[in-house]
Amino acid sequence: MEKSVDLQNVSHRFSKRWIVKDINMTIHQGEIFGLLGPSGAGKTTLVKLMTGLLQPSKGNIFVHGEEMPSLKQMKSYGFMAQSDALYLELTANENLNFFASIYRLQKNTKKIRIQEVMELVGLSEYLDQRVETFSGGMKRRLSLAAALLHQPELIVLDEPTVGIDPVLRQSIWEELYRLKQQGVTIVVTTHVMDEAEKCDRLAMLLDGRIIAQDPPHLLKQKVGAKTIEDVFLYYGGDTK
Repeated sequence: MEKSVDLQNVSHRFSKRWIVKDINMTIHQGEIFGLLGPSGAGKTTLVKLMTGLLQPSKGNIFVHGEEMPSLKQMKSYGFMAQSDALYLELTANENLNFFASIYRLQKNTKKIRIQEVMELVGLSEYLDQRVETFSGGMKRRLSLAAALLHQPELIVLDEPTVGIDPVLRQSIWEELYRLKQQGVTIVVTTHVMDEAEKCDRLAMLLDGRIIAQDPPHLLKQKVGAKTIEDVFLYYGGDTK
């Protein structure tokens, strides 16, 4: 199975504190890989390391066989950060046109893709509205649209459904499944247990370390648990 992302003995510290420690993880092409853990577990730091926005204090990270940070790979993935990187004074259309120019989309392709991603996130009717008038959930949806705009082979989504209603959340997951069928690799961070169940494989993080890693059904099977929450509590030490 082809590797999309490969982390080898990765650790990262800020000042004297280790944020992530001794991470070994392989994410395969065409799978949905979840990073599950509470706030402060190291999920956001880990995805910033994967995407080359941070350089590890120790270890090596490869995306599509190239060591990160790699400018070529940084242009090829889609990244939705936890904080929305949007220009509030511009319209949704102007924001997406800006991102399309960064990705160097052709004029005809750009117009079609903007329509497609805005439809996906349920914002078609707000295309010409200024982003400063958007709710928090709408901004999250527009950030997701921007991450999907250039049809990347790798998509990294940091808490993509925070502030989004259940109906739209379901439609977003349906789109992620569709992208997976096309061979797209998707990395999702979440602290929501039912979303973790939707992933092909999970890495559970606590205090910057991986405490368990496997497909959700195997994680439950190994410890005789009915839910992913029970698995997390088991490995996290609360039930021992």
